[in-house]
Amino acid sequence: MSAPVTSTRVSHRGQTTLPANLRRRWGIEEGGEVGVLDLGNAALVIPGGIESAKLELFRVLKTTYADGLGQLDDPELQDQ
Repeated sequence: MSAPVTSTRVSHRGQTTLPANLRRRWGIEEGGEVGVLDLGNAALVIPGGIESAKLELFRVLKTTYADGLGQLDDPELQDQ
């Protein structure tokens, strides 16, 4: 597994290169799509493009929400 943080430079044309180990790990081939999400003070690069990012975000939020409901002490609220 690659290091969790990698640096790369931006060219004068605004282009950057994803490191080869990350492209292999995520199956990104030449011409492959990635999404770029502006987080305000950072940017997040998501393999598979924006639709893939939306699906992953929905999955994470749904899981987190379900986990939170499971921790409630009130049984009437647990099935909401």
